[in-house]
Amino acid sequence: MTVHFIGAGPGAPDLLTLRGRDLIARCPVCLYAGSIIPPEILVHCAQGTRRVDTAPMSLDEIEAEYVAAHAAGLDVARLQSGDLSIWSAVAEQIRRLERHAIPYTLTPGVPAFAAAAAALGRELTIPEVAQSLVLTRVSGRASAMPGGETLARFGATGATLAIHLAIHALPRVVAELTPLYGAECPVAVVARASWPEERVVRGTLGDIEAALAATEPIDRTALILVGPGLAATDFRESALYDAGYQRRFRGRVGLEG
Repeated sequence: MTVHFIGAGPGAPDLLTLRGRDLIARCPVCLYAGSIIPPEILVHCAQGTRRVDTAPMSLDEIEAEYVAAHAAGLDVARLQSGDLSIWSAVAEQIRRLERHAIPYTLTPGVPAFAAAAAALGRELTIPEVAQSLVLTRVSGRASAMPGGETLARFGATGATLAIHLAIHALPRVVAELTPLYGAECPVAVVARASWPEERVVRGTLGDIEAALAATEPIDRTALILVGPGLAATDFRESALYDAGYQRRFRGRVGLEG
C-alpha cells in the first residue's frame, strides 16, 4: 500500500499531469480538499473509489484515513492544490506516515505562480531586468514567517516577488515595498489563475489598492506579483537565439561537440 501525494495544479482540470491522472484512476481511496480541488479532477477516479473531502478534517482525522487504508492494503491518491513543494502541508503528513512506516510518493503539479504568469502573458525572467523570482508569503494564522524572511529583505534585491496568501495584507505589501521598488513599479494581482473565474488586476505599487477597490472584492486564492520585469518591453534580447551565439547544438564552426 502506498499514499500517493499528487499536485493537482492551480485549478484547470487539464493542467493535471498524466502521471497524476493515472494514479488517481488506479487508487481505491482518494483524499482531496473540496474547497480548492475542482470536482472535474475527480472524474478520473474509478467507479467505487472511496472519496474523502478533507476540507473540514483535522490532521489527526486525515492521519486516521491513511492508517485505515494501510491496514486494508488500499492505495491512496492524496490530491493537493498547486505543486507539492510549496505551502502544501505535505511535510507534516509525510512525518506522520513515516511514524507508521507507510510508504508514499510525490508527484509534482503546475504551481500557482506559473499559472499566474500564463494569465499575464509574461515571462517572469527578463534579460538584464529580472533574473530571479522569489516565492514568499506573509505571516498568517496557519504559521508565522521566519524572522529573516521579510518582504523588505527580499525586496532589497530588486527581484520579482510572487507573494502568496497575502491579498488580505495588500496595504502592508505596498507600504513595505514602495520605498524599495518605487511607486511606479508594476504590480499584478491574479485571482484563481486558470479557473473559469480567473481575474487579473494590473497596476503599480502606487495605484494597485485603488484598482482593486474599484473591482469586485478578491479575498482568497490570489497571488500578488511585484517587479519591474512585469511590464518591461525595452530590454535586450538574450544571446540564446542570437545568430552569432555559437553553442553546442548549433554547429559550432571548427569545434567538436
